[in-house]
This record gives sequence, C-alpha cells and structure tokens, in this order.
Amino acid sequence: MKYKTLYIILFFGVVNLHAQLEQNISKIDSILGHVSKSNSSDSVFIAKEYYKIGEIYRKSQLSDTAYYYYQTAERVFRKNNLKYELALTLYGIAVCQTNNKDYTSSEVTTIESLTLLNDFNESNEINQYKAFNYNNLGIIFDQLGNFEESEKYYNRSLELKRDLEGDFERSIGTTENNLGFVYIEAGKYDLAKAQFNKILTNSDLIGKNPDIYVSALGNYAHTLYLNKEFDQLPELYLKTLEICDSTNQEYHSIIIHQRLAEYYDYKKQKDSALYYAYKAKEISEKYNNDDLLKSLYILSEIEDSDKAAAYLKSYIKLNDSLQKAERAIRDKFARIRFDTQRVEQENRQIAKERMWLMIISIIVIIASLLLYLVIRQRNKNKELQFIQEQQQANEEIYNLMLSQNESIEEARALEKQRISKELHDGVLGRLFGTRLSLDSLNMNPSPEAVKTRGQYIQELKTIEEDIRKVSHELSTDFVSGAGFIDILKTLVDTQCIAYGLHYRLNYDEVINWDAVSNKKKIHIYRLVQEALHNIYKHAKAENIKISFKLKNNVICLEIEDDGSGFDVNKAKSGIGLKNMNSRISEIQGLLEINSELNKGTTVRIEVPID
Repeated sequence: MKYKTLYIILFFGVVNLHAQLEQNISKIDSILGHVSKSNSSDSVFIAKEYYKIGEIYRKSQLSDTAYYYYQTAERVFRKNNLKYELALTLYGIAVCQTNNKDYTSSEVTTIESLTLLNDFNESNEINQYKAFNYNNLGIIFDQLGNFEESEKYYNRSLELKRDLEGDFERSIGTTENNLGFVYIEAGKYDLAKAQFNKILTNSDLIGKNPDIYVSALGNYAHTLYLNKEFDQLPELYLKTLEICDSTNQEYHSIIIHQRLAEYYDYKKQKDSALYYAYKAKEISEKYNNDDLLKSLYILSEIEDSDKAAAYLKSYIKLNDSLQKAERAIRDKFARIRFDTQRVEQENRQIAKERMWLMIISIIVIIASLLLYLVIRQRNKNKELQFIQEQQQANEEIYNLMLSQNESIEEARALEKQRISKELHDGVLGRLFGTRLSLDSLNMNPSPEAVKTRGQYIQELKTIEEDIRKVSHELSTDFVSGAGFIDILKTLVDTQCIAYGLHYRLNYDEVINWDAVSNKKKIHIYRLVQEALHNIYKHAKAENIKISFKLKNNVICLEIEDDGSGFDVNKAKSGIGLKNMNSRISEIQGLLEINSELNKGTTVRIEVPID
C-alpha cells in the first residue's frame, strides 16, 4: 500500500510538471495553429517551433512527449531536405530513445544524425552536435556492455569538445565522468582512478559545476571500494555527501548513500548500512524510479529475512512495472514511427497515383489531339481529293466542250466548203452560161433590146460578183481560234454575274489560239477561274480588269482587281495559290502576284505558245 501511494505521488508529480510545460507551450501551439491555417508554406517554420518544444520536453525528462514533437518536425525537415535541422532533430530523438532504454533504435538514429552532419563543412556548431552524438553512442554501448566501443566514442566526443569555442566545461566533465565509469565497469580501475583524478584536479568545478565534481569524487571513491583500497574510505564518501549538502545536490547524494550502504554492509556494520540504505530509499522516492529500484534491492540484501523478502518482492514488482512502462514507451515510439511511415507511405502512394493520373491525362489529351489532327487531316485530304476530282471532271467537261466545239467548227467548215463549191460550180456556172447567151443575142440592133439586154447583163454581172464574194468569204475560215475566247468570255461573264463583279475583258486578236495546246488552254482557263474565285472569296472587290496580250510569242494574262489586298508572304501556303503555282509549273509558265493592303491585287501570268 505504501508503494502504491508512492506511485500515485510520482504520477501526479509528473502530471503537474507536464501541466506546467503545457501552459508554457500553449501560446506557441496557438501561434503555430494560426500560422498553419493561414499559410501552408510556413510548414518549415512550424517544424522548427515543434523542434524547440521537443527540446523543452526532453530537458524536462518527458521523453515520450518530446518524441512526438521531434517526429512531427522530422517529417517536415525530411520532406524539405533540410539536412542540418534534420540532424539536430534526430539527435533529440536518439536521446529520448536512450532515456527510455531503446538502445538499438537510438544507435540507428544517432548514426543517421552523424551521417548527415558529416556532409557539412566543419564548424563549431557542427562539431558540437557531432560530439553530443558520440557521447550518446558511448552511453548506448556502455549500457549494452560493449565497453571498448563505449570508450572509443567517449574519446571521440572529448576530442571534439576540447576544441570547441565557448563554455563547454560542464559538457566535457560529464563525458569524462562517463568515460571513467566505463573504465570501472570494464574492470580497469587504474585508468578509472587516473580519469577521476584528472577531473578532481580542477578546483573550479566545486563552484561552477558542483554536480560534476560530486560525480567524479563519488566515482573515485567507488573505484577504490571495488579495488579493495579502503584507506580513504568511508571518508571520501562522507566528504562527497558534505559537498552535496552544501551545494543542494540532494539527487546526486542518492548514489553516495547507496554506495555507503554497500560499503558498510561489506564491513559487516549493519546499522550503518541500513541507515544509508533507508536514506537512499527515502531520497530516491522523490526522484527516479531506477534509483528507487536499486535502493530496494540494497535493502533486500541488507535487511533480515522477512523484511528482505518484502523488499525483494517490492523490488520485483517495481522492476516489472518499470519494464512494462519502458516497453509501453518503446511501443509508443514504435507506433509513432509506424504511423509516420504509414502516413508517408500513403502520401507517397497518393503522390504516385496523382502522377499516374497526370500521365494518363496527358496521354489521353495527346492521343485526343493526335486523333483530332488525323481526322482533320483526313477530312482535308478528302476535301482536296474532292476538289481535284471536281477539277478533273471540269477539265474533262472542258475537253468535251473543246472537242464538241472543234467538231462544230469542222462541220461548219465542211458546210461552208460545200456551199462554196455548190455556188461556184452550180450557180456561177449557169449564170455564166446565161450571160454568154445574152451576149450572143446582143446582136439585135433594136435600141430597146440592146438597152434591155444591157441591163440584164449588168445585173447578171452584179449577181456574179455577189456570189463570188459570198463564195470567197465562205471558203475562208474567218472564225479560226475564236472558240476558246468565246469559252473564256462565257466563263468570265457567268462568274462575274454570280459574284456580283463588274469586269472588262481586253484581248489581242493576233493571238493564234489554234497554235496553243489544249493542255495550256485548260490551265489558262483554270487559272482565270481560280483567280476569279479568290477575288470573290478574299478580295471583296467590285471591279476587275482582264487582258490577254501577245509579246514575243508569249501569252501575257493580267487580272487586276480593286479589292482589299493581302500580305503575299503570309498567303504562300494557301491551297488556291499552291494549285495556281502547280498549274504554272506544268505548262512552264510564270506567275507573279503583286498586292498591297487596301490597294488591290494584280495577277500576272506568262505562258509560252510553243
């Protein structure tokens, strides 16, 4: 019942301390919450404040709460690749793990912290935290019973601390004490005495850091006890207690009371042994369960059988309770780390899913765009193919028109020849015979007969001349080549009426269209048609002028409009111009287009007749 009351007192003591810390930190948490809500980009600032809170809890021996804040800060520092801040946070986590006897995890965390620090150039601050990490590794290997490794890391820590700028006397003294204690546990009592003597030669320690001096003096006395050197005992123990009392080092007096109890028990001075054992138990009940545990164990060794059994039972019960608490804390640490890893894994999975969603979206967009371009190009190809087929059909129609026109012209020429032959051979022959007959009858001397015959003969001559003239005109192909110009006239007239344009057509009659191949005439026809179409579609013109001239056996076609004009350089890729250039190339001609904005357009085409 007595120890149950003690546990309750200790529990409420911890709760009160925790409550005081919560009051001191509540303002910071409030500020952090406000910052976190106002701007997510301040997460690094929040993490640094969480690190500071973790430091406060760690130095107040509340490792489990400190671990939570450290872990929160660690996630942010890792995410933002802040190696220095991460190294310091990992050191804090490692100390929390050491305090809770999770030595294996602490070793891994400490090594990671050192690895990060080694990436930086040496500086006072970097070497300071390296020394702290080495000191923690010394503690870890000491607790694991690997004394050689512990010595090595304590010595590394001391090498760095002694070169640091600033007041690190207390920190150096702590590590030197730790190193001396490792010598004790390893059985190297001479090294231990030399180590503690080196600390005790610093007379300033009693005034500046009495706890370091007390620890060194107590450890030195304990080394003498273990080495069976009792000349200075128990005076050194008692001197240490006096210093503890004078400097208010009650906590550090616990271990001195325990060692005095062990010493007097060894010397068979039971009353003195029990006095110091109970004194150690009384003081340790105020502070640390580990010290209380050892005090109970010492009492179980010193007291008589019944009381010894009771203290041993209390020792076992408290030990089991402490082991369960330590296991619970380690499990809590493991859960925090597991939850952290799980959240990080979920975040990575979410990021991975988002990345794949983005990739799939981009692929779908690109595929849709490509499909759209393919469909659009296919439709353009179909449209172009349709235009080409239409042009081919128009050319066939034009060829049929030309063939029909040639057939008509040929039939017309044959008919003219037939009529000419009929007039010449038939009518003229008979008229000529009549005229001869009249001439022969002209011998009648009668004045009236002569006069009448003369009139008839003169009339016959007139008819003969008229018929000869008609026959000559019919036998001449005076409409030769006129068919193509008629077709062009029809095209221009039809298109201009449809487009609402006023036109003027001028052409040289000296152009021998019969000497021009059908292929060239077809392309000239299409060029005129395309030009008229472009004028209607783009130029917004009202008047056009078309002229055909013959220069040096070259047909010069010029089409001029009063439309809006355009930038020739930008229009070179149009389908219409491509078609016109293609046609010109096929007939070895030249195409020139001059245009200015708001000043109209002039298309000049030169086609050689040969």
